[in-house]
Amino acid sequence: MIEVTSKEFREKQAGILELADRGERVIIKRRRKPAYTLVPVDDDAAYFTPEMLKKIDHSLKQAEAGDVKRISSIEEIDRFLGL
Repeated sequence: MIEVTSKEFREKQAGILELADRGERVIIKRRRKPAYTLVPVDDDAAYFTPEMLKKIDHSLKQAEAGDVKRISSIEEIDRFLGL
């Protein structure tokens, strides 16, 4: 783990970002304000928001409870999708 001040981060941003890319835990400290952890964002992070994860969890619970719509033909798929 590495800790830097916000000033150090601004001065050495490229190098510090490279450390985070390599898996180093980077904490950016600010005087009397909250500190931040610098974490690389992967491709899934933009899609798997907290709201989307709640929807997925809800859907999984519905499926486990058997609360599903069974579709067995192309026509039923079209109707279900409103086509």
